[in-house]
Amino acid sequence: MTHGIRTDTHTPYLNGGRDWRDTATRYALLPLRVFLGVTFIYAGLDKLTDSAFMKDAGSGSVGDLMRTVRDSSAIPALVDLSLKNPVGLGYAIAIGELAVGVGILIGLLARLAAVGGALISLSLWLTVSWATEPYYYGNDLIYLMAWLPLVLAGAPVLSLDAALHTRRRQRAGGYR
Repeated sequence: MTHGIRTDTHTPYLNGGRDWRDTATRYALLPLRVFLGVTFIYAGLDKLTDSAFMKDAGSGSVGDLMRTVRDSSAIPALVDLSLKNPVGLGYAIAIGELAVGVGILIGLLARLAAVGGALISLSLWLTVSWATEPYYYGNDLIYLMAWLPLVLAGAPVLSLDAALHTRRRQRAGGYR
């Protein structure tokens, strides 16, 4: 004979159902996902469509930006490395921002997308906005901190990750 709790009659909630706070908690990261997804998609597309940005030199170019921040960055060696191919770096950042934005917005490989977003934000903070005084005026640090909850939690609702998880669980007979 097996003893246990009957799950068809037991609920962890005192009133037998969920209230608005449970729903709010469940969807709490959704506004952050939408904001970061749209922002990173926009940033990536903006870089890809800006002919001045994707140049080695000239006003508004990624090359000039890197040369400008080189001496004030936390890791000048990282800037020196990027200066070997600034246009390649510009494309890498733009495509990375686009991939991260789409991934987090639709919730596909959301934790991986969030790690990518955090790494992009970290690299920009350590190079471009490192010298910002006071530090909290620099937006790259704020973006880095905004990515961390998504690295930890992923996209548990309204996402392809959640849909795929549900589908796998159903195929396994509901035992996952």
